Amino acid sequence: MTVIAVLGAGKIGEALLAGLLQGGRSAEELLFTERHPERAAELTERYGIAGVEVAEAAKRADVLVVAVKPQDIEPVLAELAPLVGPGSLVVSLCAGLPTSLYERRLPDGVPVVRVMPNTPMVVGEAMSAVSPGKHATPEHVALVKEMLGTVGQVVEVPEAQQDAVTALSGSGPAYFFFLVEAMIDAGILLGLPRAVAEKLIIQSAVGAAKMLAETDEHPVILREAVTSPAGTTINAIRELEKHGVRAALLAAIEAARDRSVELGKAHE
Repeated sequence: MTVIAVLGAGKIGEALLAGLLQGGRSAEELLFTERHPERAAELTERYGIAGVEVAEAAKRADVLVVAVKPQDIEPVLAELAPLVGPGSLVVSLCAGLPTSLYERRLPDGVPVVRVMPNTPMVVGEAMSAVSPGKHATPEHVALVKEMLGTVGQVVEVPEAQQDAVTALSGSGPAYFFFLVEAMIDAGILLGLPRAVAEKLIIQSAVGAAKMLAETDEHPVILREAVTSPAGTTINAIRELEKHGVRAALLAAIEAARDRSVELGKAHE
């Protein structure tokens, strides 16, 4: 039996625990840590999983999934350092933090796998990218992929690409939410009730995402299918291009990438 402990049971941590249960693991195979007793009690009641201290998690678990905020990583690593060894697998879900940080702070030989998930994990539709550290084996990577496969899709990338992944899919849901928010406001501006505008745009987003996922058509082809000559859509596209929306998205994603790099350097 492989025991998995999630250190930090926020939204992502809870989503992973729920996915692992749904994927067939028993509550006895899972542990979590949580600083707030009320939250810990709530999760134990909801899932039947034991909430423990970090020391007990390190002692009992084969896999330690670190799901704390990047700024909270140092005390967690200080607590783990005397408790883990090469037999433990550490999985980092912390944006911007390289495997080398863990490898410096933890005993020599501890395998580390870096993961960049995103928030659709809470509905089982995450996009996660995994990268092994220098001590992680293909078997370690396969185990992490199997775990994350319970809450969405998984790709493996070189760690040098993780900052780009963070900017693109890690932050990506926020870009879509921002666009949907603006489109709902536009509907209200055009005289639609908010509830109607929300339903129109959210279902349009769901349908468009499903077409992208299931038709294997390039986004350009799908867009052109909606864009009739001299029609309404081409007039809208012209305005988007006039206002530099494409360039703004490129710049925004580059800025997110740069911040991810900064987060990693802050712990060098």
